[in-house]
Amino acid sequence: MFDARHSITLLFNANKVYDRQVIEGIGHYLQSSKVDWDIYLEEDFLCRLENIQEWAGDGIIADFDDIDIQQALENSPVPVVGVGGSYQNAEDYPNAPYIATDNEAIVRAAYEHLRHRGIERFAYYGVPLDENHRWARERENALLKITKEEGYECQVYRGHTTHPETWQYAMNRLTDWIQNLPTPIGIIAVTDSRARHILQACDHLGIEVPDRISVIGIDDDDIARHLSRISLSSVTQGCFEMGYRAAKLLHKQLNNISIGNKKILIPPVGVASRQSTDFKSLKDAHVIQAMHFIRQYATKGIKVDQVTDYVGISRSNLEQRFQAERGHSIHTEIHNEKLSRACKMLEETSVAPTEIANICGYPSLQYMYAVFKKHFNQTPKAYRESLHNNEPRVVNF
Repeated sequence: MFDARHSITLLFNANKVYDRQVIEGIGHYLQSSKVDWDIYLEEDFLCRLENIQEWAGDGIIADFDDIDIQQALENSPVPVVGVGGSYQNAEDYPNAPYIATDNEAIVRAAYEHLRHRGIERFAYYGVPLDENHRWARERENALLKITKEEGYECQVYRGHTTHPETWQYAMNRLTDWIQNLPTPIGIIAVTDSRARHILQACDHLGIEVPDRISVIGIDDDDIARHLSRISLSSVTQGCFEMGYRAAKLLHKQLNNISIGNKKILIPPVGVASRQSTDFKSLKDAHVIQAMHFIRQYATKGIKVDQVTDYVGISRSNLEQRFQAERGHSIHTEIHNEKLSRACKMLEETSVAPTEIANICGYPSLQYMYAVFKKHFNQTPKAYRESLHNNEPRVVNF
């Protein structure tokens, strides 16, 4: 038997990846439980607060990172559950049931990801702070705290707000900052969109990513990830879980179960590791240049001669340097990059193997099949199925 029907209002901006994932978690709770809720969400995905007390319905789940929303709901006559960022100071939490993404755990995951790759210099690219970017302040403070405890310095740059009128100025100032950073260095960006700014600036400056600058964002946003030639590593927040838990708390309140001003912190899901943090601690400038070129163009069918032409030294010279730094040939590096890209696509997408072979620069699907049989003793299709089934894989080197 279903519970009584309720009208529930969601106050989120679904143009943001964070909000969309929270909404998805709420939807999953609706599908997996016996609630009978009519959901109201603005059709253009913006959040309006005019006369909210008149149309709020029986309950509200809201984005409390938006200070206007939080203040508008302080004296709500209907049950409210807030969703937002965590705070170091307990007094900063709202006076309402609250599901929080654990900002310190998110930043620590990004920091540890860089440290495990051998990075020993750190920087943070944030946003100008105001009341609607309290989560950014918390992430900045968390990284400064972590690096200080670990004995490292951390350079902070908040940059400028970006609008069409200020875009070029903001990117020029970011470029100035990047040029003055010591390298190699790892930069943690407050969001994926800010991380993309860094990748774009490095591309314009000719700074090799990740060999000189490693970059990691937060959100694992598909849009930001696919807009750069270097794929972006990112911390995946537990937004889906946040939405699910928020709906569960609201359900309890609607059933007259007292929960007080409960606070629940949700840790990140993990780190999606991609090219932007594939740091190898290389010392030879020519090998660094070659690696940068290979990462960008391996799937375009490049040959060894094109790599040596780009670096500007003889093939025999560069081959010797590669053997010393990487332990294998330039051809093997190109081969490994294409194979790694194909594996990632099989793992993270539903794109057909035929299309993956084309995207990754293989002359045919049959050729890619032969490569996978040699390295994994599996076809690409079986490789994908084994990932989904969590089966162990045997790799032949």
